[in-house]
Amino acid sequence: MCIFPKGKLTRTGDINPFRHGITEILKRHPAPVVPMALRGLWGSVFSRHEDAQWPRPVHRGAMTRLTLAVGEPIAPEDATPQHLQEVVTALRCARC
Repeated sequence: MCIFPKGKLTRTGDINPFRHGITEILKRHPAPVVPMALRGLWGSVFSRHEDAQWPRPVHRGAMTRLTLAVGEPIAPEDATPQHLQEVVTALRCARC
């Protein structure tokens, strides 16, 4: 299962604060959490960037290069929203 813990799309490209839904899920079903981050999404047609539009002009390219960064599993007792946000932020900007 994949969860987007921010609750909504960002309007700025920054990560919104993570919400507590993961904590509630882990209370009922403790399991390791594998943090992941999408890179390259901001500015694509799936973002709220001011230049995001469909279809994209040919000179800018039809697609944006998206990558998925995957971190090491985190024990359920350590998977707080704050900790997960720190890990995902680091994954997102590993090559910034």
